[in-house]
Amino acid sequence: MKLSSLKSLVPERVIEVLAEEGIENLLPAQEKAVKAGVLEGKNVLVCTPTASGKTLIAELAIMKSVLSGKGKAVYIVPLKSLANEKYKLFRKRYGSMCKVAISIGDYDSSETFLSDYDVIITTSEKLDSLTRHRVPWLSRVALMVLDEVHLLNDADRGPTLEVLITVMRKIVPDIQILSLSATIGNPSELADWLDSELVFDEWRPVQLYKGVALQNRIKFYSD
Repeated sequence: MKLSSLKSLVPERVIEVLAEEGIENLLPAQEKAVKAGVLEGKNVLVCTPTASGKTLIAELAIMKSVLSGKGKAVYIVPLKSLANEKYKLFRKRYGSMCKVAISIGDYDSSETFLSDYDVIITTSEKLDSLTRHRVPWLSRVALMVLDEVHLLNDADRGPTLEVLITVMRKIVPDIQILSLSATIGNPSELADWLDSELVFDEWRPVQLYKGVALQNRIKFYSD
């Protein structure tokens, strides 16, 4: 599917920016996500291998939400380093179209300045802190992106993420949730819990080989 075919769903400025970087065609998972309704406000769970294009799905959904006036978007990642990476990406590509902020710092701060920003990159712990401060701008969040959503099963981070999803649904009952992961053991069950359409695809840009390494030799498994 050509990216240019999405002009009725994605602001043309976004398509032009991506085309300048050589992105003109959708990868399999991206096409499936579009067909699942991610650009039409539907909840979608994307479970596809690493480097299969999940971040671009989030970019398109976020820019559609922000530029169409639906509301703010929050992009939740598990690590501060990943938050910095996504922040730099969004600032570079879309900084001329919307205001992008990163919030990964002091959990005791309500950071009221975030009210003026359209896209907020943060961690689940920080956003959880902001919900506890009852910052008023949270009610204007239209889209929540959950990167590495499989961490719901993590003993340390899972409970915080689960509570955060529940609280945000209460604050914004019609919030759109886009969940991304490369490794989910029970994607159908998780999609049901998130009330999401499931996008599952096994395409990857580089073939994956499995084997055993022993004494500087690798024996690969045959199919």
